[in-house]
Amino acid sequence: MNQQKHKRKESYSLLLVSNTGKDTRQFYLSLKTLRMIIVLMLLVCATFAWNIFRSGTHYRIESDLRQKLTSSEQQVRQLESEKETLNARNAALMEENELYRQAEIVKAEVAEMSEVEESTEEAPQKDTSVPSQYPCTAGGLLKESYSEEHPYISISAQQEDRITVAGDGTVASVGADDTYPIIIEVDHGNGYRSRYMCRQEADVQVEMGQQVQSRDTLIVINGNDTQLDYQVLYNERVIDPLLVLEAKG
Repeated sequence: MNQQKHKRKESYSLLLVSNTGKDTRQFYLSLKTLRMIIVLMLLVCATFAWNIFRSGTHYRIESDLRQKLTSSEQQVRQLESEKETLNARNAALMEENELYRQAEIVKAEVAEMSEVEESTEEAPQKDTSVPSQYPCTAGGLLKESYSEEHPYISISAQQEDRITVAGDGTVASVGADDTYPIIIEVDHGNGYRSRYMCRQEADVQVEMGQQVQSRDTLIVINGNDTQLDYQVLYNERVIDPLLVLEAKG
C-alpha cells in the first residue's frame, strides 16, 4: 500500500490588531495571492506615478505654450505699432511729394508767365488809336476806292450790319448835311481823325464826347444797300484809308 504524502501549501498570515489590543483578526494568504496583491499594488503605484508625471509634463507644456502665446501677442502689438508708424511716415512722404509736385507746377507756371511777360515787353505795343480797322462788319463790301475826285472809300452795307469805329478815340461830332443824314467824326488824339458818312437813315449808337474803343459800334444799318463813305484825315489832310487799314472785314 502506497503511502500518500501530503505536502502542505506554503501560506502567509496577515494579522490585524486594533490599537486597543482587544480585537485581533488574522488572514491567511497563499503565496500566489500575495504575489498578485503585490503586483496590483505596484501597478497602482506605477499608474499613480505616471499620472503625476503626465500632469507635470502637461503643465510644463501648457506653461510653455502660454509663454509663447504671450510673446507672440507682444510681437503682434509691436508689429502693429511699427505698421502704424510706417503708415504715418508713408502719408507724410506722400503729402511731401504732393507739395513738391504742386511747387513744380507753380514754378513752371511762373516761368511760363515770365516768358510771356518778357515776350510782351519785347514785342512792340500796338497803337489801337490809329484808325487801322475796317469800319464795317463782314456784310459790308468795298464799293469804290479812294481817289482825288473821290476822297474816301465807299462801302455797301446790308441790314443789321454795324458801322464800327476804326480805332480808339473820342466822338468829336454827330451831325448831318444835305447829302448825308448821318455824319460821325472821331478824334483819335494822335493827328488822326476818321469820318463815317451814311447816305441813308440808320440807328446812331453814340453821342458827341463819348469815349470809344476800336471796333465799338457807331451805327446799326436798318436797310439793305446802304452806302457808307469812310474818310481818314491825318494832321487835317485827307489820306487814303487803305494806307492805314490792317484788315478788311
